[in-house]
Amino acid sequence: MTKVFTVYHSKYGHTKLQAEAVNRGAAGVPGVEAVLMTTEEATARLDDLDAADAIVFGSPTYMGSMSADMKAFLEVASKKWFTHAWKDKVAGAFTNSSGFSGDKLNTLVGLMINAMQHGMIYVSVGMLPAPNDQDGMTTLAGPGPDAHNRVSSSVGPMASSFNVRPPEAPGKGDLETAEMYGARVAGVAIKLRG
Repeated sequence: MTKVFTVYHSKYGHTKLQAEAVNRGAAGVPGVEAVLMTTEEATARLDDLDAADAIVFGSPTYMGSMSADMKAFLEVASKKWFTHAWKDKVAGAFTNSSGFSGDKLNTLVGLMINAMQHGMIYVSVGMLPAPNDQDGMTTLAGPGPDAHNRVSSSVGPMASSFNVRPPEAPGKGDLETAEMYGARVAGVAIKLRG
């Protein structure tokens, strides 16, 4: 059985919805056991992550960077670097912010670099911008909230929630993108596990 862990922090609930979607996508792949943990739970059970075949990290973007809670978890998890406990595990990341940009890329790059520091194998989104709303790509307003990968990220799923409270935000397309990403990460983990 391939194990995929999703470790996330969510203060307002938006990133939690994304994390649940990633976990659901991974769990939907035959032969995968998907485990969902908050950063607090993962800190308390850090050694459990050693059994993972893949770890997907999720953090809201606050002021152009990952949340303090995610950063604190990564600092605790740096203990694993010394023994290469996570080397060759599959990794991924996702984020949410209130706007279309919010400098979310910086959060994903930070999470990706952390994975690289551990020697992990990072998985991209693997999806074109708005593949289910190509007409939206020809308008000034752009793709709508039902579009997959509507903010055109390659590094990891990006959700935009604006000032809308969950569960109305993130939008359907952002959550479906996260779910497809969870399945993609799980599929890559299965292939690498052999």
